[in-house]
Amino acid sequence: MGFLSKLFGFNKEEKQPVVVDPIEHNGYLIYPEPISEGGQFRIAGRICKTIDGEIKTHTFIRSDLLGSKQDAETFMLDKARMFIDQNGDRMFK
Repeated sequence: MGFLSKLFGFNKEEKQPVVVDPIEHNGYLIYPEPISEGGQFRIAGRICKTIDGEIKTHTFIRSDLLGSKQDAETFMLDKARMFIDQNGDRMFK
């Protein structure tokens, strides 16, 4: 019955959304959100900023895969900071 339940969408296990605490950098909020892929983690996340009362979001996904979630988060933060410093609000255009 378990197989049929999963096949037809009756799976009672629901993934809870992961809450990520943002890191602030020069008025931007960086949300590291590595993506698990085949035992490794893809560098990914979001960069957000409120501009004129509207929250603007830039999704940040790289092709790099790392062996640990912590390494992927750290690398994402470093790359996001560099991206913010180089592009500023232009990233939202």
